Amino acid sequence: MATEVIMPQMGESVVEGTVTKWLVKEGDMVKEDQSLCEISTDKVDTEIPSPSAGVIAKLVAAEGQTLPIGAVIAVIEAPGAAAAAESRAPALRQSERRPSAALAEAAPARPAPRMPAAAPSSPAIAAAAVSSEPIAAAPAASVSNVTPIRPASIPAAASGAGRRYSPVVLRMAEEQHIDLSMVPATGLGGRISKRDVERYLESLRPGNQSAARANGSAGHASAAAAGAVQPPSPAGAAGASAPAPAVAPATAAIFRPPVYQPREGDTVEPFNRRRKLIAEHMVFSKTHSPHVPTVAEVDLTRVTALREQHKRDFAAREGFALTLLPFAVMAAVRALKEFPRMNASVVGDSLVVRREINLGVAMDAEEGLLVPVIRAAETMSLTGLAREIERLRHKVQDKAITADDLAGGSFTLSNPGREGNLYGFAIINQPQVGILRMGEVKKRPVVVEVDGADAIAIRTMMYLALSYDHRVIDGVLGNRFLYRASRILEESDFEL
Repeated sequence: MATEVIMPQMGESVVEGTVTKWLVKEGDMVKEDQSLCEISTDKVDTEIPSPSAGVIAKLVAAEGQTLPIGAVIAVIEAPGAAAAAESRAPALRQSERRPSAALAEAAPARPAPRMPAAAPSSPAIAAAAVSSEPIAAAPAASVSNVTPIRPASIPAAASGAGRRYSPVVLRMAEEQHIDLSMVPATGLGGRISKRDVERYLESLRPGNQSAARANGSAGHASAAAAGAVQPPSPAGAAGASAPAPAVAPATAAIFRPPVYQPREGDTVEPFNRRRKLIAEHMVFSKTHSPHVPTVAEVDLTRVTALREQHKRDFAAREGFALTLLPFAVMAAVRALKEFPRMNASVVGDSLVVRREINLGVAMDAEEGLLVPVIRAAETMSLTGLAREIERLRHKVQDKAITADDLAGGSFTLSNPGREGNLYGFAIINQPQVGILRMGEVKKRPVVVEVDGADAIAIRTMMYLALSYDHRVIDGVLGNRFLYRASRILEESDFEL
């Protein structure tokens, strides 16, 4: 009896996972709960245990493959079927390498492709029109994606029929709108490498038009060498060949920065998976939410005095230090209760005002920023918030944080640290609509009113900055929320 190993649900907001490393191979005997592979999601990394004992009959997912939750990633056969599984393995591997003769005989012959009556609009579309094989390496592009700016603007997915490209090359081509048939290939077996694409992009910079033309010619030559099918030029009514489409000069292309080539002495640090995900999340947030920044000056003199008064008893009772962070969290929670529209999420064309205040607190980790969530924060006392912050901090420090710890936040508070951080504006944690960022706590001379007269006094001050989503939050609401959070901190009406 076979057992399927599936991609598990690793948090309420997690929809897919990536198999980063297999810890077993086909034919291995495994025990129940033995780790089979390492899985990475946009929330957390973890290992998948075996649901039963048996023999690994098949590894369905490859390393680096991303699959949706519930997808089968491996098949385990019961221990009694171990011998049968081992005897079938060579035949299975052989059948995977060589197509079945019976299937080949049963397959109907492909009809000869019909040539189009008119000239294709681009080399890429032309190649696709005469190819008898589907392009498995990339999705087909529609004619609407083709623009007459220059040949390099044709999406890479539509070019080079019958050729195969690495995922890195395909992604670069799609992002830069490059026709890969124009790129000269220097890789093994006539393949296009990442360096080939970078050199081609460099050749398109202003002043390198001659190099671009040379590269374009070389690109067509390399495409022909790799087996790309070039259609004959269809004759017109009088038998003359169709004129080539007009091409605008390369200077009409959108500006792209030059690609820096590492030199001797440089240190190259490839992005790990978490850094890639953070980068994607930040770019998505900035391009989808019109961020409005606003900042308030907060007098923390009373709060710091309250903390000094209770910090020794608190540390003796709770076992950890009392910081200013729980006070800021409590101020944010109280302000969110008064302005519930700030405690919301954007869902399509709607704003969902959240019932619970699930406050995310940004924390630094070895591999990048994490934002664990304090759930139902509106129900907690100041001491309860401090305990939860300490619990989550230890989980981040011990690398024991889970996907559920990071999911479901409705608002975020960020505290980048005490050194050199006057103030700054954080990027909104999607799909939330706002984020508060604490600045450096510092004593400064300020003007205060004493007995009806102005005076200069030394006060403990901090800047508190808010970034909010202007799609759904207007300036009046954003400013009122920030003002209220600041006043709660200044009044220091907290119980410990």
